[in-house]
Amino acid sequence: MRTRFDEELVTLNREMISMGALCEEAITHTENSLISGTREEAKLVRSLQEEILQKEKHIEAMCLRLLLQQQPMAGDLRQISAALKMITDMKRIGEVAGDTADIILYIRSFRRMKDIEDLSEKAVSMVHQSVDAFVHRDLELAKTVIAYDDIVDELFLKVKYDLVSAIRRDPDNAEDYVDLLMIAKYFEKIGDHAVNISEWVSYSLTGDLKGESA
Repeated sequence: MRTRFDEELVTLNREMISMGALCEEAITHTENSLISGTREEAKLVRSLQEEILQKEKHIEAMCLRLLLQQQPMAGDLRQISAALKMITDMKRIGEVAGDTADIILYIRSFRRMKDIEDLSEKAVSMVHQSVDAFVHRDLELAKTVIAYDDIVDELFLKVKYDLVSAIRRDPDNAEDYVDLLMIAKYFEKIGDHAVNISEWVSYSLTGDLKGESA
């Protein structure tokens, strides 16, 4: 019975990796569209968002089946409970990526900002590392993602300051700058969800839950 349970935990990890990869793909398409100024990649994000939603439902059913049909030990129970929480954050990452792509599709003109591009790159990295920390039960990696949130927050504040200044200098294009500010905020939000995932990883390994960041 335990062997079967362990096999199902391996399958759960594989599905978590798959859902995390979909989230990374959605963010990456959004990032590429923002950098290149093309809208084709942004159009792909909505279909990925639907895949992420379906994956969440599948993993949720898998976790509930493990909880109801098996008799998990304390560590297993924390791992499965953490997975249930994590997929909610991953679903929200997909939603935020979709909202960001919508802005890109309708923005009047593209104005590249290195700091926003850096924000998007950091968001992708944080999501990847948070899921990696869960799969490999890597507490130190989870702590790294949590600590990195301060860097992302500082970068967002810099972007916000620069865009507010740009609006004052160039009010005729204020709408575009506001759109960019929303995009930056969404990338920061993705980082917050990655922190949430990492905090649930920490909980699954230590039993200590400090609380969600978003």
